[in-house]
Amino acid sequence: MNTKFSSNDLPRHLAIIMDGNGRWAQRRGLKRHEGHRAGAEAAAAITKECLKLGVERLTLYAFSLENWKRPKLEVDTLMRQLKRFLVERRDEIVEKDIRLTAIGRLDMLPRGTLSELKRVTQATAHCTGMNLCLALSYSGRAEIVDTVRELAGKAVRGEIDPEEIDEKIFNASIYQPGADPDLIIRTAGEMRLSNFLLWEASYSELFFTETCWPDFKVEELHKALAAFSKRVRKYGRLEPGDAAKLAVAAGKNAPSREKESTPAPGTTV
Repeated sequence: MNTKFSSNDLPRHLAIIMDGNGRWAQRRGLKRHEGHRAGAEAAAAITKECLKLGVERLTLYAFSLENWKRPKLEVDTLMRQLKRFLVERRDEIVEKDIRLTAIGRLDMLPRGTLSELKRVTQATAHCTGMNLCLALSYSGRAEIVDTVRELAGKAVRGEIDPEEIDEKIFNASIYQPGADPDLIIRTAGEMRLSNFLLWEASYSELFFTETCWPDFKVEELHKALAAFSKRVRKYGRLEPGDAAKLAVAAGKNAPSREKESTPAPGTTV
């Protein structure tokens, strides 16, 4: 398919719920950690393509707050793979001018993994090619709670008037201030957000695919981007010409005065 996209066709911020690693491995008679390894390779390939296309920000849902409830062996394996990914890809990330950031309750990560994460984020702080954000130990509801706590603390300390708190101030206090995703992709056939970017996703376009994440290749990404390029994002507004069409329709459907009747006493209208 045509892989040429103009800057107007692309989402400035793309977010992906990388689902289906375990199912991918199970269908092939492999262990779950092999699915997660394949998923890490898919993440690297999709990141490279997004950088090539000119996507400004890519947020990957890598590990949710709820994922801590999984078997300890699987969690430990995931954390080791994350640390290995950060170590092995650090030089490449710097070379490609990608700034790595992370959101979530990061203090819950194992010490070694968190240390490596901080090392890479510091090493790439100057990079401007693209922002790659990993959602780790992340929960959309937890993000909202953490933001409320921060603003409540400021109010108690007299740093902010509670009456002045609005959407703009709240949006400036979340994990990624002012970074609402234009498009959210979810793989593996599930059609829900699963506690991902709940505040930020208010007007995000959604794209769902049956493809499990390890099989989500560049061609699949292009399909999602092509679908996004055809979406009309109104944000509650009317498109040019819509108002006139609605007025004409309203005129056609308006009841004639001859058919109007006087409401009975006590009737609410």
